[in-house]
Amino acid sequence: MKSDPRTHVPLQGYVERAPHEQLGRAEALHRHLSTRRSVRDFAPTPVDRAVIEACVAAAGTAPSGANHQPWFFACVGSPEKKREIRLAAEAEERAFYSGKAGEEWLDALAPIGTDAQKPYMETAPWLICIFAQRRGGAEVGDNRKNYYIHESVGIATGLLIAACHEAGLATLVHTPNPMSFLNRLCDRPDTEKPYLILAVGHPAEGAKVPKHALKKKALGDICSFS
Repeated sequence: MKSDPRTHVPLQGYVERAPHEQLGRAEALHRHLSTRRSVRDFAPTPVDRAVIEACVAAAGTAPSGANHQPWFFACVGSPEKKREIRLAAEAEERAFYSGKAGEEWLDALAPIGTDAQKPYMETAPWLICIFAQRRGGAEVGDNRKNYYIHESVGIATGLLIAACHEAGLATLVHTPNPMSFLNRLCDRPDTEKPYLILAVGHPAEGAKVPKHALKKKALGDICSFS
């Protein structure tokens, strides 16, 4: 890699850790993230905007193609706007569950028990609507082609979900198809493609999750070493 004092600076913030500490911290993080669950029953308990801002800021640290950071997080807390999003999403979901999805897809969803009704989109205090930007750049106002958009936004979304869990918040990913209504409702340009909606808040008292969702593949089934 080419390095020049005019374009590169010394690495900062990296903390060297002993091997035993590396393992301990990695295992602790695994245990913590293993308690994360997708929640469909939210309490109306408010969540301070500053908490959401901190979680989104964490997501914004994600690596991205050419460091263009091709993401935008439209954080919706307005009850009126959340209702608009719910109604538009449920319209797409009704078409999905009425046959658009196909039998194989619906069969895969059956153990989770989902349907076209999405009341949590109004109950959850926040809906974070994530957009993938086709054009942009490392500087605000740039209008350049973005690269590895899907991969970059996916990594940022993963960090956002982890940050919300660390903050003690429950989340749920929702992906109605198509989601073009989000551009209009969130006032985003056509050069941005809706990626997903993340419902964020506190789980309702007595909230339940599907047993099916507790199944996680063993380490040996998801990786190999050579």
